[in-house]
Amino acid sequence: MKTWVRTQPPKAGHDSAAADNSRKFSRSETTRAEAFSDGVFAIAVTLLVLNLAAPPHKPGGLGQALLAQWPAYLGYLASFGYVSVIWLNHHQAFVRIRAMDRGLHAVNLFLLLTTAALSFPTAVVADALQADPTGSDARVAVALYAGLAAAMCLSWVAFYQQIARRPELLDPDVEDTYVRHGQLRSGAGAVAYIVAGLLGVFVAPLLAIAVFVMLPVFYFVTSEGLPGGRGGSPDTGPHADEGGRGGAV
Repeated sequence: MKTWVRTQPPKAGHDSAAADNSRKFSRSETTRAEAFSDGVFAIAVTLLVLNLAAPPHKPGGLGQALLAQWPAYLGYLASFGYVSVIWLNHHQAFVRIRAMDRGLHAVNLFLLLTTAALSFPTAVVADALQADPTGSDARVAVALYAGLAAAMCLSWVAFYQQIARRPELLDPDVEDTYVRHGQLRSGAGAVAYIVAGLLGVFVAPLLAIAVFVMLPVFYFVTSEGLPGGRGGSPDTGPHADEGGRGGAV
């Protein structure tokens, strides 16, 4: 004889709780992403140092040989400044982010991909300028550097776009202008690097180098946000003791 058991339909509250749990499992803490990112930044600046080496020289010609590789020093200065400002603004971004989702992990990895690759065009620019500061190879080299630097800026645009789409990933007290100003600064940087690359190709490579050196200074000066546009108090919130609330590249 069969025994019939009547099952109760799931309650609406149970479905809601299950959905909330599912959303929670799709997010993660920021600690591992921050630690991994800091490791990549540290490796990136270390790779830049490896581009500096004792130059080959004849006896008594060390001083002249060291002076002759000035493009390597300039490239190191520009790229170290760029990575340093990225690290600073990356930290300031994660002061505001309280959780990660898959999309934010993806754009953060894109950002790290472009950062880790920066030593390659830096070495190419240094070698090309040292051989001939106005030659065709130098023009191609600055175009390569400008392209990668612009891609890094665009990775920040994608980063901000993701947190604009998912504002629940941010702390509730984040200033209203933070995402918008970050998008503006990142987009402006991409345009500036593209223009610098064009100047280097069609006018003079050293003009592009000058822009490469100055842009990290701009990002450092505006790391607390664009002038006159900070919304909300920078001294409030759960992470106020970790530093000011700046923008990102």
